[in-house]
Amino acid sequence: MNTLAETAIPAPTAAAAALRKLYFLRFAFAAVWAALLFTTADTLGTLTAVLLVAYPLFDVGCAVADLRSARPEGRPVRGLYVNAALSTLTAAGLAVAATSGIPAVLRVWGAWAITAGLVQLAVGVARRGLGGQWAMIASGGISTLAGASFVAQAGGADASLSALGGYAFLGGVFFLVSALRLGRAGGGAKG
Repeated sequence: MNTLAETAIPAPTAAAAALRKLYFLRFAFAAVWAALLFTTADTLGTLTAVLLVAYPLFDVGCAVADLRSARPEGRPVRGLYVNAALSTLTAAGLAVAATSGIPAVLRVWGAWAITAGLVQLAVGVARRGLGGQWAMIASGGISTLAGASFVAQAGGADASLSALGGYAFLGGVFFLVSALRLGRAGGGAKG
């Protein structure tokens, strides 16, 4: 759910089209990932651990794809590097946390959701000139709040990974909404 631009520079239609494709891909990945996690969320086995690490690694790949499309357009890219670094650290943290149990996973995921949500909020604001970004702004805010709830849940007896599936799916829906808005806006409308 996570990329950051530095300023609101309107990008040509090609940039909006690249983002639209990336957002559709992110929705599809989140939907499939969430479905798989829901089937394995009761235990923290090998498959679940692989799924947990794969999500932030996919986010790194998306940041790299976004970076490649941003450079030719002259859009700022510093935030994309921040996002890639956060997601890479999270993948490593989740690999370690998965050996310690569900509460540790929730703490790492929660910290990532908070920081990545703030980054996503900033990118949505910075890219509002492309159109379709209100969903990214909302998603960033919700991610930050959800992250705090994951950290809080980690301390309780009801710690469960199923909430992560719902979080990922909701994030995917926000990417879908943004993709649809980008297509309708043609890359030039506000919001």
